[in-house]
Amino acid sequence: MASLPSNSSPINSKVEAVTERIALRSRASRSRYLERVRLAAASAQPRSRLGCANLAHTFAACEPVDKGRLRDGVTPNIAIVTAYNDMLSAHKPYEDYPQRLRAAARRHGATAQVAGGVPAMCDGITQGRRGMEMSLFSRDVIAMATAIALSHEVYDAALYLGICDKIVPGLLIGALAYGHIPAVFVPAGPMPSGLSNADKARIRQRATQGLASRAEHLDGEARSYHSPGTCTFYGTANSNQMLLEIMGLHLAGASFVNPGTSLRDALTDSAVTHALALTANGGDYLPIGYVIDERSIVNAIVGLHATGGSTNHLLHLTAIANAAGIRLELSDFAALAEVVPLLARIYPNGSADVNQFHASGGMRVLIGELLDAGLLHEDVNTVMGRGLHRYRDQPVLGDGELRWVPDSRGTSDQSVLRHIDDPFQTGGSLRVLDGNLGVAAVKLSAVSSERHFIEAPALVLDDPGDLKALFDAGSLNRDFVAVVRFQGPRANGMPEMHNLMPILGTLQDRGHAVALVTDGRLSGASGKVLSAIHVAPEASLGGPLSRVRSGDVIRIDAVANRLQVLIEDHQLTAREPARQALEREPQTNMGELFGFFRRAVSDSTTGASVFGVN
Repeated sequence: MASLPSNSSPINSKVEAVTERIALRSRASRSRYLERVRLAAASAQPRSRLGCANLAHTFAACEPVDKGRLRDGVTPNIAIVTAYNDMLSAHKPYEDYPQRLRAAARRHGATAQVAGGVPAMCDGITQGRRGMEMSLFSRDVIAMATAIALSHEVYDAALYLGICDKIVPGLLIGALAYGHIPAVFVPAGPMPSGLSNADKARIRQRATQGLASRAEHLDGEARSYHSPGTCTFYGTANSNQMLLEIMGLHLAGASFVNPGTSLRDALTDSAVTHALALTANGGDYLPIGYVIDERSIVNAIVGLHATGGSTNHLLHLTAIANAAGIRLELSDFAALAEVVPLLARIYPNGSADVNQFHASGGMRVLIGELLDAGLLHEDVNTVMGRGLHRYRDQPVLGDGELRWVPDSRGTSDQSVLRHIDDPFQTGGSLRVLDGNLGVAAVKLSAVSSERHFIEAPALVLDDPGDLKALFDAGSLNRDFVAVVRFQGPRANGMPEMHNLMPILGTLQDRGHAVALVTDGRLSGASGKVLSAIHVAPEASLGGPLSRVRSGDVIRIDAVANRLQVLIEDHQLTAREPARQALEREPQTNMGELFGFFRRAVSDSTTGASVFGVN
């Protein structure tokens, strides 16, 4: 192992122990994966050895200069796998990326081709709708579509264009299936700041109470989501960008540069340069299978805790790790939470947005602080070379040239980003609970400390829509724990239930002790209401949630990490489990198109994936 740069600190003993535990658990599966990568690299045929008909198909539609280079089969060819569509604001900027990337490749004497597109749905549009039942499964569809794009085996490296919730994990899982191909992920950046997050939240709660008209509500949302670029709150999409950078798959400082700027364009062009350097032709061959390892996965979990990132990554990181032969468990997340402080306050964990986070120092400061504390593995492979210390540098554009320069400045706004010795919280923001209701996850970074323990009667709902009906009827002005079940991966694809948060938040603001327990998911943007989510085993498999009845007292204790229904265990197990009502089952699109996904999907503790465990 290479020696650490002089400015790095020895690795924290807990971080080291968790990493070693993961490596030991993963020894057999990781070895199998790396052997597949080795064999794929060894057996890869250069384009020049393709049959003439095969080769002619690869360049038939190309520009003359690209046609000549592809025909010769000597110069590198880069695959572009894109999640572009112009309905998602985050992905709209990708519309002209292929043209830009092809031009950059030509300047280096190489070629680039759009190898394929992958679906990209918006959870913000499907919240509370039937489409949300396909959302999580879209991740695995994207992974398969990525593999299909790469199946022509004429590429020396790949550029991946994707940002949002399931899209980045799907692209990454697919890329790891072709782990012998070097990979660079290319972001597009967040839209400029619009209506403040605090004002947006206020309008949503006013609308929930009937105090704001539809026109007022829509105007608030339109001023929040107003232009091309990623939504500016710190949900799953922006958590994806943080993870890609801290795992070394983005260029340093690239994650949160706004679209349509000169620096954004320069970083996009430079992605081609770095991808070419990683190819076998470039002399420093580094496939993605050797970038993602136990250390980079642990770095991702540390970043998630330090920023209060999306709980969806309890699923996604587990599935991504498995794609690289690495076996993650919820206990790994919990153990790292004990030593990683919360360094960032970004909505919903604060009032700032990702533009303010970036302006305050952003990923450069975050990575630097965590490295100085020994909480990140520095000695990792990245698309910029060996060592995470490179991600402390700042990209700057001068005289048309992009350079990375050392930047020792700390945070410029302590209300958004803190130093390691003055964190917002001394422990990370995620907790793993267990008890007689199963295993669950809790995100605490936006939950006030007096609400980390709630004990109240259960209100059992088999359809999240029933909560709004009860609220509208004025039947919820009391303390309760909403137990929303039959929302797990086997039941209906594990939809997000972010639309419950304005209701529960309003009741909490009225002084009631309310909380949520569910085998479903919450959006990465959900915050201030104590929520035990991803409960496993899920109700549709006969898990304990299927035996809970309204009126049972539920205890959510995020201090002692316990999730319990306060009755004797023998009484709970003696109850007949409730069954998923026929009218609550998924409709045609889930039952027919995605039926095999529901039958094959693993539980939430292993990533809720159809691919199984390596």
